[in-house]
Amino acid sequence: MFDLIVQGKAGRPLRQTTVTSKVLSIIVHVVIVTAVVVVPLLHVTHLLPPMPTMMAFVAAAPPPPPPPPPPPAPSAAKPGPKPVANAQTTPVNPDAAPIAAPAEIAPEVARVAMNAGVEGGVEGGVEGGVAGGIVGGIPGGVVPPPPPPPPPPPPRGPVRVGGQITAPALLKRVEPEYPDIAAQAQLTGIVILEATVGTDGCVESVKVLRARHPFLDRSAVEALKQWQYSPLVLNGIRTPFVLTVTFNFSVAHK
Repeated sequence: MFDLIVQGKAGRPLRQTTVTSKVLSIIVHVVIVTAVVVVPLLHVTHLLPPMPTMMAFVAAAPPPPPPPPPPPAPSAAKPGPKPVANAQTTPVNPDAAPIAAPAEIAPEVARVAMNAGVEGGVEGGVEGGVAGGIVGGIPGGVVPPPPPPPPPPPPRGPVRVGGQITAPALLKRVEPEYPDIAAQAQLTGIVILEATVGTDGCVESVKVLRARHPFLDRSAVEALKQWQYSPLVLNGIRTPFVLTVTFNFSVAHK
């Protein structure tokens, strides 16, 4: 065996090549390549999905354009002048101005006053009118009397003092008396009153807003009724007003 390896071509009969062996070798290679490459390709080609057939879609033709609009109708003929009515059938206004020239000029007839026989009557007067009256007169001949004057405005209610309205000057002030029984009972406190003053400035009515005790309330009301103010004048008119007065009763008040 070692001799076969180290010897040359002469000593290696298996390495000898002939034309026949080369042709057989080529044929064997072609068969092998065909079996390994071509046959699987043919098998895969049969497995490919079928190609869909081409479908042609044809769109519908667009609708034809609409027909042109009809020509405009001929304009109506303008109405001619109205025929003149027959003068014999149409009533004539006596006060209208004449259209045709008169054939002759008649003398003017003066109007006679309806109140004929009354001295001082005028043309166009009214029957039963007063002599020397106005042209056209007044039915009945008597001038109606003038309308009576409007009634005076109703008196305004009392306004409350405060804001832009200040109380008038106080002319007379009377302090309330501390009753002896209230002093003995040590009654103290604040009494708030609301007084309505008339147009003459005198107190007309008093209302207790905050009471403390009947003795103290009565004394405060009697004192406030004796107060007197200057009249309140708004826009030149004397106006009653309302104001609030506070009295503080204490032991030192006596």
